[in-house]
Parts: sequence; C-alpha cells; structure tokens
Amino acid sequence: MIYRTLSTTIQKALKTFPAIVVTGPRQSGKTTLLRNLLGKSHQYINLENPDVRIRAQDDPIGFLAQFKKPVILDEIQYVPNLLSYIKTSIDEKRKPGFWILTGSQNFVLMQGVSQSLAGRAAILSLLPFSLTERLNRGRKTLSLGELLKKNHNTLAKKNDGRLLSELLLRGFFPEIAVNKKIDKDLWCGSYITTYLERDIRNLSQVGDLNQFERFLKACAIRTGQILNLSEIARDIGISVPTTKKWLSLLETGYQVFLLYPYYRNIGKRLIKSPKIYFNDPALAVYLLGLRDKKTLVNSPYFGNLFETLIVVDFWKRYLHFGMQPSMYYLKTRDGLEVDLVLEDSQKLHLFEIKSSSTITLKHANSLLKAKRDFGWLVKSASVISQSQSALLGRGIDNYNWFDSLSF
Repeated sequence: MIYRTLSTTIQKALKTFPAIVVTGPRQSGKTTLLRNLLGKSHQYINLENPDVRIRAQDDPIGFLAQFKKPVILDEIQYVPNLLSYIKTSIDEKRKPGFWILTGSQNFVLMQGVSQSLAGRAAILSLLPFSLTERLNRGRKTLSLGELLKKNHNTLAKKNDGRLLSELLLRGFFPEIAVNKKIDKDLWCGSYITTYLERDIRNLSQVGDLNQFERFLKACAIRTGQILNLSEIARDIGISVPTTKKWLSLLETGYQVFLLYPYYRNIGKRLIKSPKIYFNDPALAVYLLGLRDKKTLVNSPYFGNLFETLIVVDFWKRYLHFGMQPSMYYLKTRDGLEVDLVLEDSQKLHLFEIKSSSTITLKHANSLLKAKRDFGWLVKSASVISQSQSALLGRGIDNYNWFDSLSF
C-alpha cells in the first residue's frame, strides 16, 4: 500500500468531528484509502450497489438504525436524502468519527452537505497521487509551510531525467500510475467516457455529450494558460453562459483547477481571468493526442503541461493537509507576470515556472519586478525548472522541479 498524506489529516479529524466527508474525482483512491485506514473499526457500505441504495431510499431511518458501530458510506451522493437523517443522528448523539462519507460527484454531494452537515463534518479532498506519494514518500510529505522553509539546495535529490516524461504521460491516478501493465491510452479514454456517461449525462446543463467532449479538449489545449471563455465558446460553437456552466462542472468535479489572480492594490490593473489547469496531466496529454515521450517533449504544449504538473502538485499539498489553497498568479497590464504566488503567514512566495534546462537571471525578470513592487511582502522569489538547483543572484533561487516537489 502507498501511504496517502490525507490519512494523517483524517486521523486528526476523527478525534473531534462526528462526520468526515472525503470527496474528490473518480479513481483518486478514496475507497481504498478509507478501507485500509478504517476497515477494522468501521463497517463499509457501498451505496453504488442498487440493492443497498433502494433500501436506503425506501427506509432511511431503518437503514441508518442498523449501524451499531462507526460506518463508511461510500458514494453518498446516490442517496442525498440520507444526509438530513445523519444530521438528526449526530444531533441526538454526537460521537466523533462515527460517520465517514465519500462522494465523487462533488457538485451533487456538497450541496446536501452544506445544507445538512454544516458545522458537523470535516470536509476533506483526495486528489490523485502527489509526487511524494507517487514516489511512496507520502508519510513524510511536508506541509506547505515546512516545505517553504527547506533549503532545497542542500537537500537536492538526484532523479532520472526520464521521470518527468513518465509523470506527464502516465499521470497520478493510482491505478494507472502504479500498474505499468495497464495501457495508459485505453485507461484515459475509458476514464473520460465513464466521466461523461456517469457524472455528466444526467445533468440538465449538458445536452450534447459529444459537444461537451470537444469542450474538454479545448480546455486541455489551454491548460497552464489564462482562460478566455469567449474564445472557447466561439471555437466549440456554444454560448458563453453555457461555457461557464460546463467549466463549473469540471471545477467542482475536480477535473480542472482554476488559479485566480492575486489582488493587492499596487497601483496596477490586474488581469481578472483565472488560469486553467487540468487535474491530471495524463488526461490532458491524452486529449492533446500526445502518445509518446518524443512527441510530448517536442510539442508546443510541453511548457504548459510542465507548469500544470507543478501548480497542481502544490494544490494537492494544500488539500491533502486539509487546508484551503492560498495560491494565485500575478499579471498586470504593464507586463508584470508571475506564474505562481503562494501566500503563507501573510508573506508572498513567488515562482516562475520554466520547462527549460538552462536557466539564467534573465529568466527571473518578472520576479525582480515583483520584488520591487511588493517590497516587504515578498518572502522569497524562485524559478522552478529542469535545471539543477542553484542561486541565480539578486535574491533569486532556481530550484529543480524534483527538488521542489519531492519532500
């Protein structure tokens, strides 16, 4: 078993919260994690089973009354009316860690949770493997605050240069990442089909699944870029309001992550559109039609896919420690642009992300401008690249991507 960083966060939540809700995309490992972590102490019930689901729908009070010990209710979104009865049970007897709920369809699940379990449940998210988990170091994963304090130059780890291409091609979903015998293209194609048919088909916002799949590909083309909804709407042949609705489905279903601009009054007009990042690079690579290392590395999308891997891994580090992401990008009308801004303890950590293996101080021009404009707010400014970790000068570090993410 590969240890998941979220396990530590769940164990903390078990001590105080009567309910824990673990959500995330399909195939991210929610069921495996909970059954291995709590299989001996909690009874497992799969609500995706039609027979179980019918009993829960027809007699929710009787269904819940049968549980004499803590329970894991998997795929709770299939019987959302259970949530109000679970609330009643919690209010009658508030016992920490008794109710463990999971759900993949976050857009269905969270509406019921917010209405019924507000203040009673710890809401946690499990994404596909982080890099540390992919390397089977999840137990030792550092929190963001701990990571930002590390001197990566003294803790640099050597890695095979082929690793980056493998990560982008096979991604981080547990099944395809661990089992090299699985055909990655067949798996990704099946995942996308399953996502469309099971999570999208019955939603009123989507009328044409083929058109929605074209929308998915349009988003993959733009991963790592500032989002232009009007442009996507024009390319796909749909309205801007429809584009917004479909994008919301992808975001709340954890298929994409939107990185919003950092707002601080520095006398400049900030670009307001978010940047879009695919949750897993393997799905984006598949949708882009990149099937092998050579095609991937020579693709015009390689730089954006590299940036996607970096940004999403920071996102995972926040969520797997139960924290709300404090991540942004920075771009102003006069040319100031920084790929990633992390806010920690009211200080800013700035990162430029470059896929190049040759990095000099000229690659840090935006960081130097930002340091000047933000002054004392900037705690650190760094480049993340494929180059060896080194000090560039003028207070700017260059970190190898592996050194930045593998702790």
